[in-house]
Amino acid sequence: MNRQQLAEMGHWRRLPLIQSAKWRWGLTLGLAAYLVLALSTVDVNWDRVIEGAGRGLNFLAAFAQPNFASRSSDIYAGILESLSMTLTATVIGVALAVPIGLGAARNISPWPVYYLCRSIITVSRTFQEIIIAILFVVMFGFGPLAGMLTLAFATIGFIAKLLAEDIEDLDWHQVEAIRATGASWWQIINQAVQPQVMPRLIGLSMYRLDINFRESAIIGIVGAGGIGATLNTSISRYEYDTSAAILLIIIAFVLLSEYGSSYVRRWTQ
Repeated sequence: MNRQQLAEMGHWRRLPLIQSAKWRWGLTLGLAAYLVLALSTVDVNWDRVIEGAGRGLNFLAAFAQPNFASRSSDIYAGILESLSMTLTATVIGVALAVPIGLGAARNISPWPVYYLCRSIITVSRTFQEIIIAILFVVMFGFGPLAGMLTLAFATIGFIAKLLAEDIEDLDWHQVEAIRATGASWWQIINQAVQPQVMPRLIGLSMYRLDINFRESAIIGIVGAGGIGATLNTSISRYEYDTSAAILLIIIAFVLLSEYGSSYVRRWTQ
């Protein structure tokens, strides 16, 4: 019975990606053997795992009784520093990402500008934030300046890449309609491109805002300012209740940013 007859009887099934059953079973068994061999090369210290499991349970239990009081001044100063770094870096990063994103859109930019802007995006997205933070700490010293520059640098690549992709996928009929009136390039961007990508840009900016706040806790470990230094100190001293308090504050700010992003997107649509 062929596939047409099976489809007419309601028993149609999608063709497999690899039609040969021998090849499917061979690849499955080969992958399973590879995973077994790969796992066998992992040197696991089970005594260390058992010891760490107990500490992990103690850390999770600390969330039931977080300690906001013992190091309240350090937490308050670190949170304010993280917020100032996050807001400044996001504003600067988005402001610089918009022209780079416009230049990185193939359908509205000449080829030299396109390749230049795509190169900037590639460089920005190549390195993890903590690597850039170490570089800026070496260049500018410990403190929030290095952290702010790190987050702004990462924001440029993130926003510019997604903005360029949105511009390349927009409804081109609106662009042609505005262009048919004899509008200049800037008028086309302002009247045809901007209304289509603005809600998405605002949502991405808010999303990057909470990413930057979370990243500020990580890059602070290497001396780039923010709440990360206080969090790292509390963990190294086994003050899990203080660590839980800091993490709960970070979660609260991320949730507020998410709700604010949803409200702003509804307002702009």
